[in-house]
Amino acid sequence: MNTKAVRLYGASDIRLEEFSLPTLSPDEILMEVVTDTLCTSTYKAVKQGSSHKRVPPDIDKNPVIIGHEMCGKIVKVGDNLKGAWQEGQKVVIQPALKLDSGYDPGYSYKYIGGNATYVIVPKIVLERGCLLPFNGDTFFEGSLVEALGCILRGYKGFYHTDYTDYTRTDGAKKGGRIAILGGAGPMGIGAVELAIGYAGVKQVVVTDLNDDRLNFAKKMCPISRAKELGVDLKYINTSAFTDPVTALKEISDGGFDDVFVMVPVPALFNQAEQISKEDGCINFFAGPAVHDLQGSLNLYRVHYDGIHVVGTAGSIPQDTVETISLIEDKKINAGALVSHIMGLDAVIDAVFGLEKPNGSKKVCYCQLSLPLTAISDFAKLGETDPMFKMLDEIVKRNGGVWCKEAEDYLLVNAPKI
Repeated sequence: MNTKAVRLYGASDIRLEEFSLPTLSPDEILMEVVTDTLCTSTYKAVKQGSSHKRVPPDIDKNPVIIGHEMCGKIVKVGDNLKGAWQEGQKVVIQPALKLDSGYDPGYSYKYIGGNATYVIVPKIVLERGCLLPFNGDTFFEGSLVEALGCILRGYKGFYHTDYTDYTRTDGAKKGGRIAILGGAGPMGIGAVELAIGYAGVKQVVVTDLNDDRLNFAKKMCPISRAKELGVDLKYINTSAFTDPVTALKEISDGGFDDVFVMVPVPALFNQAEQISKEDGCINFFAGPAVHDLQGSLNLYRVHYDGIHVVGTAGSIPQDTVETISLIEDKKINAGALVSHIMGLDAVIDAVFGLEKPNGSKKVCYCQLSLPLTAISDFAKLGETDPMFKMLDEIVKRNGGVWCKEAEDYLLVNAPKI
């Protein structure tokens, strides 16, 4: 079978090409990729090429398919896998295989990656339990499982200690307060969704320096919805305060139990320590692009107040399973993360566009030909294009959020790649 895919040949060298997939082995699965969402990790891999730890050294001769947040359906099952998997079954890929080589789908393999029409799921993915059934009613939500799973792992990374008997409890503090610093981007919005629908906290404070980003986050994750679930949600532009630390401590009645740092800025990390209360836990979630990013902590507080720091990256298959359940059970609204849609032919420009991020998560519909399009532009485009006019009406009926109805309409009416 032929596939169309975006392949990485070297640093900043990606190409959309059509080529033949090899014959399916008895231990492999042929998968149609319906959606993939763009991730800044892909941008880093594209910019670095073979110097990236997950990218093989010979991509100039054996290019790899990029994209690792994929959801699709099984087209053909290898003979040794029949009975365990079915043709037509909806599935997602957990891309972190945890190999010693560091190689993962979307970075390292010739025939599997999210920015493709069809891929071969190799034996190693199945052996590691990284192909997972998805019974959600959309494909785009399946593509967001990986990103949300990374955030879920971040929540699991928090921990607290009862210093009367030194009992340790994992996870964000139940009934506690959490700050999401630099949190108006896609992963921050995901963290808000999980704070409301999963973590069991009583207050969530999201900070950023940009009103447009904050307003977008507020639209996607409304304060009113959080209130209905018993959570006090606030969006704060800290540039409005001469002393943001004092302001945040006042808002949180003395400080936060847990703090996410969503932007790799040392000053933000320092702020996280200052707003943490006793036994406060900081997750430096943001992945720095440089290998020697220095920050500092008040060591007095580390000793006497028990301030502690963790860093989480990626997820494991169990996180994926739990995230799938949260989506299937409607505990979280994955559509809140989506700001743009596009087809496979828009991926190359969209990847390089991640150098200056705008909006939130961008969903690629790999079987379609469609320019990168912001949901906020549907109304304007709809003045001349009936498809976008209908998409605008659908999204507005669904609270301004990308949804099943919109996806179903797009898949039927948009041009194919």
